[in-house]
Amino acid sequence: MTQATQPPVRAVLLDIEGTTIPVSFVHDILFPYARKALPELLRSHGDDPAVQAQIAEIARLAPGEAPLRQLEAWMDADAKVAPLKALQGMVWAQGYADGALKATLYPDVVPALRCWAAAGLALAVYSSGSVAAQKLIYGHTTEGDLSSVFVGFYDLQMGGKRDAESYRRIVDDARWNAGDVLFLSDVVAELDAAASAGLRTCQIARPEDGTRPGTTHPVAVTLAEVAGRFGLPHPEAV
Repeated sequence: MTQATQPPVRAVLLDIEGTTIPVSFVHDILFPYARKALPELLRSHGDDPAVQAQIAEIARLAPGEAPLRQLEAWMDADAKVAPLKALQGMVWAQGYADGALKATLYPDVVPALRCWAAAGLALAVYSSGSVAAQKLIYGHTTEGDLSSVFVGFYDLQMGGKRDAESYRRIVDDARWNAGDVLFLSDVVAELDAAASAGLRTCQIARPEDGTRPGTTHPVAVTLAEVAGRFGLPHPEAV
């Protein structure tokens, strides 16, 4: 079935880093902030049940390792592991609340998200960052609180982003038809997994991030270009 004869896209599932937010924001601002704040979180909130649950998960995944040492090792490796993401989310929450953190999205993102949501498209996020961290990012942007444009947020609780089964779980949870869903990401392996689950895909290749366009999925530089490629409402028309 060609793109022209495919049914219309009814839902858009979006990655964050490299897709809606520059990689530099995550790596140059969020990650260093978390690395500096995590030792104090473990010291001052070690009795908090939410923190204790993540410490227990660290012990399960890395028996015998000191929690902070293991967290630092995971950060050094940019590992996508749930306890690290959960604890990072906790310190970022305080940073956003204090006004020390504010997310800067790519300039094409906000008009597109608002346009698509207003037109009735279901928008959701799937990121390796925790759901709490996702909501913080979109709830504290330089252009205001955008969290209300999304109907769902998904993280590694659904499974790895390079595993087709994760996308099946998301589609089932949202009660979507896989063929009606467009997944946007800068990572070809994630797009491959989504396509294996029956989703439609488009790679976001941001020049600012040096993303290399692949050859197996449609490629777009901006969300406005995605709109043109897939027949979505165009931000400039609203």
